Parts: sequence; C-alpha cells; structure tokens
Amino acid sequence: MSKRIPVIERIMSANDQQALANRGVFDRHGVHVVNVMASPGAGKTSVILATLRALAGRLRLGAIEGDLASTVDTDKLRAAGVPAVQINTGGGCHLDANQVAAALPDLPLEQLDLLFIENVGNLVCPVGFALGEHTRVGISSVPEGDDKPHKYPSIFANIDALVINKVDLLPYLSFDMAEFQRLVRSLNPDIRFFPVSCVTGEGLEEWAAWLSALATNN
Repeated sequence: MSKRIPVIERIMSANDQQALANRGVFDRHGVHVVNVMASPGAGKTSVILATLRALAGRLRLGAIEGDLASTVDTDKLRAAGVPAVQINTGGGCHLDANQVAAALPDLPLEQLDLLFIENVGNLVCPVGFALGEHTRVGISSVPEGDDKPHKYPSIFANIDALVINKVDLLPYLSFDMAEFQRLVRSLNPDIRFFPVSCVTGEGLEEWAAWLSALATNN
C-alpha cells in the first residue's frame, strides 16, 4: 500500500497540472467550461440539447462528449448544429485532463462562449478528476429516486449546481423533492438547484439565464 499511494499521487498531480493548462487555453479564448456529471440515463445530452435551444441567439455552444464507446450523443449534437468532439474511454469510468487536452484542437474555441464537457455516466469517478473546467454541474433525474445523496455523497458535495431533470414525471413517481434538496444541502449548503423538464420546458429559462451570466462574466 505504501508503494501504491505515491503512484496515485503522481497520477493525480499530473492530471491537475494538465487541468491547469487546459484552463489557460479556455481563458485565453474566453470560453466558460462546464463539466457535466451524472449517472447513465439521467439526461445529460437531453439537457445540453434543451440548453442549446434555450440559449439560441445568446451564446455559442460547443461540447466534448465522453462515453465508454460509440458516437451516439455526439451525432445528436452535431445534427443540432453544435461543434462536438467525441472521447471514447474504452472502459474508463471518467474523463481526464489529458483526454480533454487532446480533443481541444478539434474544437473552434475562438467561436465559442460556452463549452460543455459531458463526462462518462458515473456518480463516483468523474468528480475526482479536474479537467480545467470553471463550473461543475451534476444532473439527477426524478426516476433515479431521492436517495442518491445518501449513496453518492461525494459528487453532491463537489458540484456548483444540480439540475433535477424529468420533473414532468413527479406526479407519477414517489420522489420527495423537499427531502432530496434538504439532503443535498446538508452536503453542499451553497449549491444551486435547477428543476427542469426537457419535455415541457419547465425551468429551462432560469437554467439558461444562469449559464448565460456565467459565460458573460467569464
């Protein structure tokens, strides 16, 4: 164990150094970068697409899509007119700063105001690796249940905002919104909540306005 810990520390240190370099690239181009983390099926890509529609004419968006395999989500974003780059981890449970750095030459950063990095669907690993982002956002969906903060406290404690997706399903599922938010705030008192529905459009304007303010003040 004593030999393993220094190796892990070196890996994390190297990742942090690359993340700082990535941040420098983003800052030089005036791009605000949002690291989006969630479990599979929470609706990361759907939220990004809905955000694109909500911010049409206000901000220029791009995306880096992280997945174990395939280009399904990247294809959807490109079809919607979003400059998007795919990173397939081949089994890795998170993106790292080196992977993001390798993707940047394929993005027109000088033409973007806001860049989403859609991390690999996972509620454990992604939060441990900085990518150079300015803002960390989590997405939880109503069908996942209201007990996730008990099971995965680290991610809820280390994000700036939480999108609560699929609120149109609240009448049909047992999800205690007040208790869920109470649990999250017990881990992260300063977190921002954005209950949204990509189906009805509920909450998307408030979410879009918050992002717009971040990008404008970058």
